[in-house]
Amino acid sequence: MSKANTQKALNGDAYSRADELVKFCTVLRAELGDAIYSSWFTRLELDRIADGCAYLSVPTKFLKSWICAHYYEKLRAIAVAQLPGVSEICLSVRSASFSVVAAETEPATEARAAPRGPAPVAAAPREVSGAGVETSALDTRMTFASFLVSKSNQLAFSAAQEISRSSSIYNPLYIHAGVGLGKTHLVQAIAQAATAAGRNALYLTAEKFMYSFVSALKSQNSLSFKDSLRGIDLLIVDDVQFLQGKAVQQEFCHTINALIDNGRQVVIACDRVPNDLENLDERIRSRLAGGLCVEIHPLDEELRLRIVEARIAATQIVQPSFEVAPSVVSMVASMIRTNGRDLDGAVNRLLAHTTLVGSVLTVEQAENAIRDLIRHREAKRIKIEDIQKLVATHFNVSRADILSSRRTANVVKPRQIAMYLAKILTPRSLPEIGRRFGGRDHTTVLHAVRKIDALVAKDGALKRELELLKQLLED
Repeated sequence: MSKANTQKALNGDAYSRADELVKFCTVLRAELGDAIYSSWFTRLELDRIADGCAYLSVPTKFLKSWICAHYYEKLRAIAVAQLPGVSEICLSVRSASFSVVAAETEPATEARAAPRGPAPVAAAPREVSGAGVETSALDTRMTFASFLVSKSNQLAFSAAQEISRSSSIYNPLYIHAGVGLGKTHLVQAIAQAATAAGRNALYLTAEKFMYSFVSALKSQNSLSFKDSLRGIDLLIVDDVQFLQGKAVQQEFCHTINALIDNGRQVVIACDRVPNDLENLDERIRSRLAGGLCVEIHPLDEELRLRIVEARIAATQIVQPSFEVAPSVVSMVASMIRTNGRDLDGAVNRLLAHTTLVGSVLTVEQAENAIRDLIRHREAKRIKIEDIQKLVATHFNVSRADILSSRRTANVVKPRQIAMYLAKILTPRSLPEIGRRFGGRDHTTVLHAVRKIDALVAKDGALKRELELLKQLLED
């Protein structure tokens, strides 16, 4: 083919792709509405269609994560209906190369509990078992030594340390936490400690797992892909909530089953409990729930204080003149209760203001500097459904269990706690609460409230647990 004809073919392909994207986006806008489409999809691009898969891309990792979490199935359904020959979609962050490889080199999905050095340090991805499956990039600062431990994360930390040394009865280990609480730091620490001990460990994000599997299918190398994963000692999969696609999920399920059945260790990190992963196949949820599920709880004030102090110490390595008064450190730790990422932002703002002002900030000046990070708490209207969902997640049961007539101990106590919180945190009457809990009588609710009141009076651990739940509901 001549150069002119080649260019003409490429132009024709581009025009065809543009036409298909216009058709696709027109239907998408019609189904989602102008407001949602304008917020999330105006920068969506169709890169190519190959082997029955439509490769879509967006410019940022945040945009990709949000779309995957909230609109993946809708995108897939429209693509299958509107794009000829398409049976699957793959959403990536636009970069110099196909899919999410570039995004994977920035492992900043969690706030780190380690002091940050002058510059990021990432371990180079390495191929595992010679079959083209590469570990996602590891940040060498994310180690057990740099992970700050408190009551909120002690159990997860201890389990992670044990598993990094050898496979255990905790298989799979399932670590779940909200954004910025350190779960990525912890699972990367497992990967690095296990590798240092000579074990064949593989750390993958869910995105990298999907990308590797799709690439193996395209290159007709799926058997090598399967063999490489089944030959490792330790598989760690991060952000599993983003695992999408029926074929990908089936392979993921087969992989973890094969590893566990052969005595190999599996570690999963996610932002919610297995039963709440509605986009995952029920068999996967059941398998994940069958191991040890541990939660990293919100940062307590003591841990927030230590994180701020560690961030300041790390900053002083490169900016020796940076000084923060103890009263300012305490104020930051008490005012910012969200996550480590916001604490990072606070230290950065203090550094900027100190540099500009040229003196140590007062508490008032510091509070003004971090004003955008402080979420002013207005009286929040708490819904009974929110209480039921949070309590179910906290106690690793389903909301359906709480509403059911089951009388087993692992369901009765969460149900009574949820009723108790509904009584003290909402204006609903006892009969109304009873109706919202599966049509129960008001006397059942009253019994639950009195029962929890009595337990709180003599059980300090339960009292602290209820305070945590109330804080989560009110935040």
